[in-house]
Amino acid sequence: MKAIMFDDFGKAEVLRLAEAPMPELRPGDLLVKVKAAGVNRADLLQRQGYYGRQSYGESDLLGLEVAGDIVAVGGDITDIRPGERVMAIVGGGAYAEYARVDRGMSVRIPDDLDYVGAAAVMESFVTAWEAAVHLGGTAKGLAVLVHAAAGGVGSAVVEIAHALGARVFATANAERRADVLSLGAESVFDYRSEDFERGVLEATGGRGVDVIVDFVGGDYLARNLRSLAPGGRLVQVGLLGGQDDTSIPLALLLHKHLRLIGTVMKSRSVEEKRAMVRRFAEGALPLFADGRLKPLVGKVFPLSKASEAHRYMEAGGGFGKIVLTTTDDRS
Repeated sequence: MKAIMFDDFGKAEVLRLAEAPMPELRPGDLLVKVKAAGVNRADLLQRQGYYGRQSYGESDLLGLEVAGDIVAVGGDITDIRPGERVMAIVGGGAYAEYARVDRGMSVRIPDDLDYVGAAAVMESFVTAWEAAVHLGGTAKGLAVLVHAAAGGVGSAVVEIAHALGARVFATANAERRADVLSLGAESVFDYRSEDFERGVLEATGGRGVDVIVDFVGGDYLARNLRSLAPGGRLVQVGLLGGQDDTSIPLALLLHKHLRLIGTVMKSRSVEEKRAMVRRFAEGALPLFADGRLKPLVGKVFPLSKASEAHRYMEAGGGFGKIVLTTTDDRS
């Protein structure tokens, strides 16, 4: 089969389309003919050597999410069959014509969702549902603040919180304000020139928000805790600010009985990831089926142009998911 490979770590130019061995099917696996694959920042980091030679997955090929058609199932699989459409999270291997998929990490694609849209769902929305709902407790009537809301997971959190009936506040750069507002945010603060702490306190009458989902970290921590209402939850998903050592105002944490929760998907065990996918399937998938949630696709590249897709993401990536497709047919 054809797949995107690289011999040495480096810039996007190291990526090339080449022949790779077909995945070997195990009893609990699906063999999927890939129609589309999502591009994630972790793919860029892997290509650059950020993770070194360690692997949290089971394939050295790039790609963490895939959408396509089942062509074969393992001997233990009885609830799904060849010919059905699935979208899934994989431990590498999505940048290829065929991918091996753990059944517990896959869900059926809703009827009205095409392959390109489906490839933009799993990594972002499974992570977003876990952070915002399972850990953060986002629900109707609560107030939620989402940082880096123009990013893949951040925009998914905004969509989810809005779909569930929460008040949504967000931070992003001013150029993306209209985009984030279109997803259901009530207010979007420019992280470079506006004080989100002051903004959310004013908008909530001084009470603060119930949930914050943060991808930035660093000096956002104290400001986040001051922005929470009593009993509020801060879910820390990433460290885009590049700073992982900061002070915690413990007196504030104790006095307001706040909760600080950390989460990341990449280093979780397979069983933990399967549980995340189950929670997503039960809670979020019906919202895609009825149209309350929609994938956000920015730009589509053919698989052979993976290096261009990586350069596009490195240059800013626009708004919405970057997707690789093995076919020009989006249906």
